[in-house]
Amino acid sequence: MKSINPNDFKVVNPIELSKLPTNLDIGASDDKKEDKLENVSSKLSDLQDVMYAHNRYGVLICLQGMDTSGKDSLIREVFKGFNSRGVVVHSFKTPNSAELEHDYLWRHYLALPEKGKFTIFNRTHYENVLVTRVHPEYILNENLPGIETVADITPQFWDNRMEQIRNFEKHITQNGVIVLKFFLHLSKEEQRQRLLRRLEEGKHNWKFSTGDLKEREHWDEYMQHYEEAINNTSTEKAPWYVVPADDKEMARYIVGKIIWEEMQQHKDIQEPKMDEKVKANIEMYKDILKKEV
Repeated sequence: MKSINPNDFKVVNPIELSKLPTNLDIGASDDKKEDKLENVSSKLSDLQDVMYAHNRYGVLICLQGMDTSGKDSLIREVFKGFNSRGVVVHSFKTPNSAELEHDYLWRHYLALPEKGKFTIFNRTHYENVLVTRVHPEYILNENLPGIETVADITPQFWDNRMEQIRNFEKHITQNGVIVLKFFLHLSKEEQRQRLLRRLEEGKHNWKFSTGDLKEREHWDEYMQHYEEAINNTSTEKAPWYVVPADDKEMARYIVGKIIWEEMQQHKDIQEPKMDEKVKANIEMYKDILKKEV
């Protein structure tokens, strides 16, 4: 079984999504991949306990991908070993009326992780340079100065948003948030097969939406905008990883392994040392408790 190296998936130079694989064979059965994921998930859970005691960092995991790319099941499987108090998931839908009264990043600031915890954005602030680029009329709902019609939304508008997102991520990483961003790279054919399964398997019918088919018509546009967003916002402190997603088990293991490997770079995350006075009298405290019996 081949090992997983995070650098094989990290975006450090401009990429072309059409040239990157949507499937990866490492010579392992599904059972083997599940065993490997179980192991790395357990280690991440233990790490979160240490992070909670250390109380200096929060971790933000950003997941993006086309419909059916496996975001929900990945979250369930990678983080299932976590203490429920140690991980929070936010699924960002269409902004509501209260959120539209603020700038587009406001609701994401509110959802950032507390120190010692993991937060997962299932769809993220990047929807503001993805869905809104495919459907620029959505921008009009933000009631922005100088934007009266779609014609007012210039290329410079999108360049500004990319810069704003980079600045947002720079700000939060400088204040103790570790940011890891994953694009689940699904092939159009695999999406077709998954949508068909939703229609053919009764227990998955509820997952199907006619909107999925409408958005599928814009596949090439989405790929173009994903590529541009990834290339413009993958930085040293907030990197993007493009993960082959046609094989769900493989994608889950890759994401879990990358998170684990990247967290090992933060050598300062350690359990606090016991207070010296307490340590010096530890036998006395033990005796006091034992005598209560």
